[in-house]
Amino acid sequence: MSVQSIREKINLALYDSKEGVLSLFKVGSFLVASLILSLLIYQFGFNPNLTVKAWILIAIKASFVFYIVKYLTNLLYSYKPTRFIKDSWFEGLLLLLILINGVTYLISNESLLNWLGRQLEFYQLENFYILFLQSYFFILVGIELGKASTHLTLLKMSPPKMLISSFIFLILIGTGLLMMPEMTSKIEYMPFFDALFTSISASCVTGLIVVDTATYFTQKGHTVLMLLIQLGGLNIISFATLLALFSKKGIGIKHQTILQDNFSSESLLSGKGLLGKIFLFSFFMEFIGMIALYFTWNPGTNEPLLEDQFFFSLFHSVSAFNNAGFSLFPNGLQNHVVQNAHSMHLILAGLIFFGAVGFPVIDDVFNINRIKKSFKSSLYKLKLSTRISLYTTFVLLLFGTLMFYFLEQQNTLNGMTIQGQLITSFFQSITARTAGFNTVDFSVIGTPMLLIFIFLMFIGASPGSTGGGIKTSTFTLIIYSALNTIRGKKRIEIEKRTISPELLHKAFSIFLFATSTIFIAIFILSISDGEKGILPIAFEVVSAFSTVGLSAGITANLSFTGKVVIMVCMFVGRIGTLTLAFALSSKMKSHNYKYPKAHLSVG
Repeated sequence: MSVQSIREKINLALYDSKEGVLSLFKVGSFLVASLILSLLIYQFGFNPNLTVKAWILIAIKASFVFYIVKYLTNLLYSYKPTRFIKDSWFEGLLLLLILINGVTYLISNESLLNWLGRQLEFYQLENFYILFLQSYFFILVGIELGKASTHLTLLKMSPPKMLISSFIFLILIGTGLLMMPEMTSKIEYMPFFDALFTSISASCVTGLIVVDTATYFTQKGHTVLMLLIQLGGLNIISFATLLALFSKKGIGIKHQTILQDNFSSESLLSGKGLLGKIFLFSFFMEFIGMIALYFTWNPGTNEPLLEDQFFFSLFHSVSAFNNAGFSLFPNGLQNHVVQNAHSMHLILAGLIFFGAVGFPVIDDVFNINRIKKSFKSSLYKLKLSTRISLYTTFVLLLFGTLMFYFLEQQNTLNGMTIQGQLITSFFQSITARTAGFNTVDFSVIGTPMLLIFIFLMFIGASPGSTGGGIKTSTFTLIIYSALNTIRGKKRIEIEKRTISPELLHKAFSIFLFATSTIFIAIFILSISDGEKGILPIAFEVVSAFSTVGLSAGITANLSFTGKVVIMVCMFVGRIGTLTLAFALSSKMKSHNYKYPKAHLSVG
C-alpha cells in the first residue's frame, strides 16, 4: 500500500470530525493566548514578586504544549501536509525549538539554550529567549484578533460606527494600562480622569497633556503611549485588517469600506493593496527616522535625559511620523538639550511631512509603474488629488515659515542666527499644521502669529494621513468654489477636471461641522474657563480639534468641564466630524419625486 493511499484513508476517516475539532482548537487558541497576555500585562504593569513571576513563566511554557498539540492536529487534518509545513514554517520551527528546549531540561535539568549560551559565553541567551516568547504572545493575540475581525460583517454596524467603536475600545484599553502602578514614577497609580485624557490624546495623536510626559511616566508608561500613538495613527481597524490578511482570511466589503474612508482610497479594490503599502512605508519611515535620530543625539553625550538613546530615538520617530507631538523631554523640544539641535529638527520635520501628506499621495508619487509610464507619455502624471495636496501643503508651509520669520523677529527668534531663525520658522510652520512639537515658548508668541497658527491648524494635513484638521483638499475646494462663484461659473473646474456637486457638498459639510464644533467648544470654555482669555481658549480648542497638540499653556490648568470639552474635541477631530454625523444619523428613504426649485436671497 502506497503512502498516498494511506493518506487518503486517514483523510476520509478524519473528514467528519475535522470542522468541529479545528473550530474547538481555534477557540482554545484565542482563550489561551488571551490568558497568557493577561498574565504578561499583570507582570508588566504591577511588578509582582519573584514567586508570581516564576509561576507566570511556567504558565507561558506550559501553554506551548497546547500550541504544539494544535500544530500537530492541524498537520494531521491537512490534506497536503507538505504544503502546510511549508506555509507555517516559522511557527513549526519555533514550536520545535520550544519542544527540544523543554525535553533537554527534563532530561538534564538544563535547557538547550542555557547550555548553548554557556558554551558561547553569552549568558543572556535564555533571558532573550524568554523575552522573545513573551513578545510572541503579543503577536499571537494580535493574529487571533485579526482572525476574529473577519467576522465584523456579522455586526449590524455601519463603517462609521465601527470606526468610532474601534477608537473607543483603544482609548479604554489605553486608560486601563496607564492606570497600572508600573506606568508612572509616582507612588500611587494615575487617576482615572488623567489617564483617560492622556489615552485620548495619544490614541487621537494629538499631544495635549495634563501631566509632564517626560517625568510622570516610567519607560513602561512611555512604551504604552508609543503603542497608543502607533495604533491610533494608523487606525486600529487597519491593524486588525492587516493581521487578518496575515491569517489568510482576507477582508470583507465592510473592512474595505472603512479602509477607503480612512485612507481616501479611490476604490474598494484598491483598499487591500494600499494597506500593505501603508504599513511597509510607515514602519520603514519610522525605522529610518529612528536611525537618523539615534546618531543625531551625539552618542558621547553625558546628558542624563539621553541615557537610553535607542528608545528616545524610536519614541520620537513614531511620535513625529504619526503627527502626535509627544516628547520625552521636559517642556518638549523647547528643552535646552534639543532646543538648538537643528539637524534633529529637520529630521523630525521630514517625518512629520511624510506622515501628514497622506498615504494615497505617497503611493502616487512613488508608484514605480506611473514613473515608468511618465517617461513615455505626459498623460501619466500625478493624480489631481495628489497635485492639490502637494501644492496646498507647500503653499501653507511657505506662508507659515515667512510669517513666523517676519512676525517673531523681535520676539521668540531674537538672539538666534539667521540659519537658526529660518530652521525654527520652518519647523514651527510644519509642526503647527499637524504635529504639535514646539521649539519655542508658545505662551509668549505674539497675537498675530497665534491667529495664523489657528488658521494653519484648522486646515491641517492632507486626506488619508495621520494628521487632523479639515484637510488641504477641503480647503482648496472651498477656495475654488468661492472664486468660481465670484466669476459667475456654474461648474467647479480644476486643471481641466470638473468637480462633482456631491464632492463640493461634502467639503462644505466638513467645513460647517468643524466650525460649529469649534464654536460650541469655545463658547463652553468661555463660560467654564473664561479667565484664561478668549484667544488662548480658541487656540487650545482648534489645536485639540485638529489633533495638533500645540498649547498656549492652559490645558493642564483647565477646569473639569474644560478638560472634558478638550477631550471631546480631540476625539471628534480624530474620527472626523462627517464620520460622526454619518454614525449618528439615520438612513433617509429615497424618493422618486422632486419639489419645484425655490429662490432665496443670499448675501
